[in-house]
Amino acid sequence: MNTRVVGVVISLAVLVGISVGQEANAVKKSHIVVFDLKTKTQRAVYSADRLIEAPNWSPDGKQLLVNTGGELFLLPVNIENAALEKVNLGDLAKCNNDKGFSPDGKLIAFSSSAKAHGSQVFTVAASGGLPQLIVPETPSYFHGFSPDGKWLAVVAQREGNFDLFRVPVGGGAQERLTTDAGYDDGPDYSPDGKWIYFNSDRSGSWDIWRMPADGAGPNDAKAERITSDEGEDWFPHCSPNGKTLIFLTFPKGTTGHNGRGPVKTRMVAMPGATVSATRPVEVTSFLGGQGSINVNSWAPDSHAFAFVTYEQ
Repeated sequence: MNTRVVGVVISLAVLVGISVGQEANAVKKSHIVVFDLKTKTQRAVYSADRLIEAPNWSPDGKQLLVNTGGELFLLPVNIENAALEKVNLGDLAKCNNDKGFSPDGKLIAFSSSAKAHGSQVFTVAASGGLPQLIVPETPSYFHGFSPDGKWLAVVAQREGNFDLFRVPVGGGAQERLTTDAGYDDGPDYSPDGKWIYFNSDRSGSWDIWRMPADGAGPNDAKAERITSDEGEDWFPHCSPNGKTLIFLTFPKGTTGHNGRGPVKTRMVAMPGATVSATRPVEVTSFLGGQGSINVNSWAPDSHAFAFVTYEQ
């Protein structure tokens, strides 16, 4: 696909008057934005006077999957003035922002609280249809497919703690991947399938970590810390070419990710076999937070990524 953009056509919200950790006010307007890493420019591909969240690119590069009003929608990205196209989920609604395409583009995994008092994980054909319940326990949130399409990476609260799990794509036994008492979230597979990157507060602040794809091992001894500066880092996403890790950074002292305020997208080079100290590079700053970049939003060619900015 052609991800080249010709200039900045959206003004970022003024980032003033928002305190660290402040809960989000009602969103007045959402802008789905594509950032081109080659030209360092961005463009709004869709704007609406309501809350829209967490774009996820289709493997063919033609569409973005987003959620709004508890439902899932597809947005063509190479068509001028394109409209959102609803994904048929039957009578299932109350979808949240954790969803994504399978590597072959045939399935969508998503999270919804329509059938229980808490989020569960489902899959459905990408063309729509009858959803299949994969993870019935609540709360559970989908975050990514393994590159071979066999596993779903899930964050779930079990026994009072949020940890990471993997689940066969067709359903079945959940394999626990982390056990640390810290809060783990945002699991995302590396393109080679060897690692799962995630964010955690196990170090006392929110940082990016990684572990082998089959788990962090006893006492999470195989978990490795990637970022360690003052920013509060969430939702790491690996570029499809395996070169770049992008993530969302909240101001120092932000205790969670549910609010909206001044945030940044930052990136580091993907570590190799060993992790070495590296300084994150800021890509862009905007008014965002929850819903901006919760799931992997890289374009398939790794030249661009999508995110959502807000006006309040």
